[in-house]
Amino acid sequence: MQLHKDFDLQPFNTFGISVKCKYLIEIQEEEELPRAVEMATHFGYPFMVLGGGSNLLFTEDYEGSILYMRILGISVEVLDAEEVRITAGAGVVWHDLVAFAVENGYGGLENLALIPGTVGASPIQNIGAYGVELQDTFESLRGYHLEQGFLEFDKKSCHFGYRQSVFKGALKGKFIVTQVRFRLSTKPVLKLHYSALQEALAKRGMSTPSIAQVAEVVSSVRVSKLPDPSSIGNAGSFFKNPEIPEEQFQRLRIDYPDMVGYPADESMIKTSAAWLIESCGWKGKVLGNTGTYAKHALVLVNHGGATGSDIWALAQSIQRSVQERYGIYLEPEVNIIGQVYRTD
Repeated sequence: MQLHKDFDLQPFNTFGISVKCKYLIEIQEEEELPRAVEMATHFGYPFMVLGGGSNLLFTEDYEGSILYMRILGISVEVLDAEEVRITAGAGVVWHDLVAFAVENGYGGLENLALIPGTVGASPIQNIGAYGVELQDTFESLRGYHLEQGFLEFDKKSCHFGYRQSVFKGALKGKFIVTQVRFRLSTKPVLKLHYSALQEALAKRGMSTPSIAQVAEVVSSVRVSKLPDPSSIGNAGSFFKNPEIPEEQFQRLRIDYPDMVGYPADESMIKTSAAWLIESCGWKGKVLGNTGTYAKHALVLVNHGGATGSDIWALAQSIQRSVQERYGIYLEPEVNIIGQVYRTD
């Protein structure tokens, strides 16, 4: 465990925002967590957990302590002739886990290739892409409850939803993930129903792709649409795809026949946040040092020197545009950290 004071978090958030925290505590072993929490509490400031910094936006200096998760390691347990259990530390880079699984012929994670962030953050967000969500292969996790100590959670206990889990709800700020377990297949059944993935595979003439080819195509599609945070500060998709009543969707389709949507359940339609934003004229727009990515309207970017407040102001302008035109509220997928976001 290492302690840093007045630490600049610019290298630790993919938006590249230069903000400082009072203390940063690096945690490399699970056993260090109780002491780290005790230390952060002793400092008398609030504290938060930081993994890859790929799904948050700091709008100001963080007047507290950061617990920086560096717990690494990947292990494999053979369950039977068709399944394995993979356990990964919370600090493992997510794509490194996907690459490990693909290289060893374990199927289930290939559609989630190149998603930024760490393993520890993946169940909190219930990450997903190209027709697959983390919950599809998730088995269980282990972590530290601030009041009850170390606990295990199975899939049911996590209450997974669309980009949601109990760790973003009732247990938000109360539980720290240390390791995650996945059940993967040595005889995988590929999930190729997502239209964008089907098109990309067809262009490459891959009618019966391997899991390695699926991961390769997913990665190439992501690279073609999303900017590399090392060159342009961003956190990927800034807003969730909103779900609206089917009746509302059908009314909107009368005036906007090309509006994108697909069933979420029997009565709800999931619409495309990217389509909504682009149709309001925001795609590729630049405002000062901020803007939306030229190739993907859902990605807000820091062109260099922008503050978190600048980016949040842009996000709010986009929200208002979509609300005024379509009556649809865009909920941030990115976690906003700072007083500017508080409504209480």
